[in-house]
Amino acid sequence: MKISPAEVQKLREACGAGVMDAKKALEEAGGDFDRALGIIKEKGLARVAKRADRETGAGLIYSYVHAERIGVILDLRAETDFVVNSDPFRDLARELAMQIAANGPENVDALLEQPYIRDEKRTVKSLLEDVVAKVGENVRVNKFYRLEI
Repeated sequence: MKISPAEVQKLREACGAGVMDAKKALEEAGGDFDRALGIIKEKGLARVAKRADRETGAGLIYSYVHAERIGVILDLRAETDFVVNSDPFRDLARELAMQIAANGPENVDALLEQPYIRDEKRTVKSLLEDVVAKVGENVRVNKFYRLEI
């Protein structure tokens, strides 16, 4: 089956996979985009487990204030400054801070098990795993603080 560069690019944009990974997934899926996306995610999640024990020495302190009544300070970590400065990592920090503001979890474990506010069929942990698969490094929530008036 002939896979067009446009199809490969579309899949890459959807999941952050490399060119060859996207092309192989499309070939394996017989050109079916949704099936190829599922294949990429399966393989990405396998890579996530391998990265879980890596040291996360770089990080970002992200702050979010909602309606001047709720404030969140988030300590989000990755392996390198390169990833910390990437768009997927910074987008994750924003999403996590909003999640914490909205749902007020007691700790990191509770946060990761919560349904994601933008898609209740997913957990926050799956959102984090998607970013790990995209950036190729271990990413973890170190700690957070939430204040409410």
